[in-house]
Amino acid sequence: MRDKTQANSAAPGDGLVRAGGIVFIIGAVATLVTVAPLFLGTTPFPTYMFVLSMLMGVGFLMAGAGVLRSAAAGRRQARSRERSEQ
Repeated sequence: MRDKTQANSAAPGDGLVRAGGIVFIIGAVATLVTVAPLFLGTTPFPTYMFVLSMLMGVGFLMAGAGVLRSAAAGRRQARSRERSEQ
């Protein structure tokens, strides 16, 4: 029996993974900008830049939550398909 979902349809958790990736990239850029003055010998950035660097971890957690949500939805779908075949 063929799967009825389309290849381009959004699964649960896809939005979290995308948003987490974007937040991670913003945090990575903020980290690079924050660390650059230490190597260049210039004045360090204010504290809020160090707080923005924490977005890397937040983005990683968001993407991880999206992956877990997607996996849980896949398990639920597989169980329901298994039950309907019996």
